[in-house]
Amino acid sequence: MLSLFSTLGGLLISGLPKLLDYFQNKADQAHELALARMQTERELQLAAAGFAAQARIEEIRTDQIAMETEAQMTEAALKHDEKVLERASTWVANYVGTVRPTITYIFVFELCAINAWIAYYIYTRPSLVQNMDDLIRLSDIIFSSDEMAMLGGIIGFWFGSRGWNKK
Repeated sequence: MLSLFSTLGGLLISGLPKLLDYFQNKADQAHELALARMQTERELQLAAAGFAAQARIEEIRTDQIAMETEAQMTEAALKHDEKVLERASTWVANYVGTVRPTITYIFVFELCAINAWIAYYIYTRPSLVQNMDDLIRLSDIIFSSDEMAMLGGIIGFWFGSRGWNKK
């Protein structure tokens, strides 16, 4: 009986290092798994930050390419206009420089004509103006805020651009 216990004890003790190695390996693997998870999370955070930075760099490059393309298109259009104007008659070349001022003159003339007509209409019908409140209401019709905004934009464009050209 004692030999049986000693044989079983010998077998168990001989397997004890294997059993201890099994638990040690399991603990090592759990530790390595935790390290791998932490490292993966860290790499993902760095990748997200790096990706955001890389995406911003690509966005800047895209914007730069778009600006360069727009500048090239503008330059090509100006060169084309120069070639066309070289072959055009003198009055056409002179008029090209006055298109925007002409549109401005037409708009301001139209604004003045319409407002003068409305003022004349009100002046010839004294029954429309009974008191000062009516006059204020009618002046808001003649000089509406939308008209004044458009006129202010035109004046700001033409006279404001002179100031910028001097700087």
